[in-house]
Amino acid sequence: MSARLHEFKDGADLAEGLADTVSAALAEAIAARGKATIAVSGGSTPKAFFKALSSRDIDWAKVTVTLVDERFVPADNPRSNHLLVAGNLLQDKAKAAGFLPLYRHADSAEEAAKIVSADAENLGAPFDVAILGMGTDGHTASFFPGGNNLEEAISAETPRGVITMEAEGAGEPRLTFTFASLQDARLLVLHIEGQGKKDVLAAAESDGPETDMPIRAILRRAATPVDIYWAP
Repeated sequence: MSARLHEFKDGADLAEGLADTVSAALAEAIAARGKATIAVSGGSTPKAFFKALSSRDIDWAKVTVTLVDERFVPADNPRSNHLLVAGNLLQDKAKAAGFLPLYRHADSAEEAAKIVSADAENLGAPFDVAILGMGTDGHTASFFPGGNNLEEAISAETPRGVITMEAEGAGEPRLTFTFASLQDARLLVLHIEGQGKKDVLAAAESDGPETDMPIRAILRRAATPVDIYWAP
């Protein structure tokens, strides 16, 4: 396992530090390839980071933002990650960025996943930046313990793209990028805050099946070393 821990005194300090790292990675990608891609996660943890990143002075018109995972709900639903990102990241200077949503108006989550997977091919691979979160159950992206498509989602054999996930802890059906889509991002970050999450991380770093704590798949098998950003 290859992970590097970056500790900050509080969430505000972390948000600024992570925004500096990510904006530098995006600027580097634009300089090298003329465009940049970033996949971000939802939840309450990244809000301050999103706001800090949105003010960074890079060529946002050349950046495409997408989501690591999403609930199968329209963008105006309060539980939508799209809504969270639109209100906190796609603001200020980052208003100029492109956005690839995962939710699509389709008959089923499976149908939406097919549409998004085709669209995502146009982004190129790997992602320049992928920012993961982690739940207290050890899930990351929508890789939930007990999820109906968990083994497929975290298998190295499953190709890049978006698949669906249903699990007891997930609420609505989910859309999630596969392990293959995330594990080789040029900058791969796990953003967690609070002692509780640090304890979960310590448990994930111990022996045990990946299906019990799916974050283990990333920590153990990702091609890119994971940068862990943590504040109490």
